[in-house]
Amino acid sequence: MKKHILAGCATIALLGTLTIGPAYAGDPDAALAAMKTQVFSVGPNGEKAAPASSVTLTADELAAVKAKHAKAALVFHYSGNDWSNAQEAALKAQFTAEGIEVIAVTDAGFKPEKQVADLETVMAKKPDIIVSIPVDAVATAAAYKAVADKGVKLVFMDNVPKGFTAGKEYVSSVSADNYGNGIAAAHLMAKALGGKGEIGLVFHAADFFVTKQRYDGFKKTITENYPDIKIVDEQGIGGPDFSGDAEKAAGALLTAHPKLNAIWAVWDVPAEGVMSAARAAGRDDLIVVNEDLGENVAIAMAKGEFIKGLASQRPYDQGTTEAILAAYALIGKPAPAYVALPAAPITKETLLAGWQEIYHQPPTDKIKKSMK
Repeated sequence: MKKHILAGCATIALLGTLTIGPAYAGDPDAALAAMKTQVFSVGPNGEKAAPASSVTLTADELAAVKAKHAKAALVFHYSGNDWSNAQEAALKAQFTAEGIEVIAVTDAGFKPEKQVADLETVMAKKPDIIVSIPVDAVATAAAYKAVADKGVKLVFMDNVPKGFTAGKEYVSSVSADNYGNGIAAAHLMAKALGGKGEIGLVFHAADFFVTKQRYDGFKKTITENYPDIKIVDEQGIGGPDFSGDAEKAAGALLTAHPKLNAIWAVWDVPAEGVMSAARAAGRDDLIVVNEDLGENVAIAMAKGEFIKGLASQRPYDQGTTEAILAAYALIGKPAPAYVALPAAPITKETLLAGWQEIYHQPPTDKIKKSMK
């Protein structure tokens, strides 16, 4: 009898590409409740999302993977943050369970040219698998194509090089439901504002698949569901100093719009810069809602400072899923082109449990000590 190895991925129901429309207009609580069972994103080539719960290995398949004695490398866009750390921990844990050795971990510092060099360095170590998140879908495409042409199995996190086809140049792409996270953040923003106010946006000014999904989901949901919330301005940030860039962008928003009630930030590191700008402007009343759960925004939320809600990815479960999909490729098991995990809306009331769910470990001491 075959036993399935679930590797910790929660069972979820994915219903394809959906929209939260007029039925939820003005009712953020109902909309947020719906997020638990729906996925709104499609893949980089329009693929329907497959559920992470469907990505499993039987005991026989796991034995076949272990017999390969394969080697893997992790090529990050940038690391040292909560998201990348969780992905790395999950990938290493699942690869160990599969008998796959992780031989390299690289950090491109959000620079395409550095990632191209990283790929060349990693390829010298002769990996069988590379799990990676491309910094730029166009600028890195040739480098990833060279990797694929040499027979290395590519599994992508979030972003996919331009012109690549699943099942041909790469195995699969895994992400959170980033469009859904944008939707969730919009409803969290509306709830914090009581359905009315002026807001600004700090978005990622790059051709990056998942951050664009967040922006689109947030902006469309606010515009279509909350007529008394006005998006009065927006500022793009390019990095790699995303906190510093966001501080400048938020400062410009606050100067140009003294009556601004709230700012949305595209992920947690820019949200840190938004909070710094608010403090500098003496705007302790500013509401901030962002995507992704990092320790610093969690501490601010716990203290009741600025962060009134956020919509998080599930990086640990994403890493686990990526490692299982890499194993699929080693044994020739067909893989779904795109796998997504549902959005995770988080407020102060759900923060501690949310941290455990997302990172598969207890909240840090700093977060627990900050909770008021």
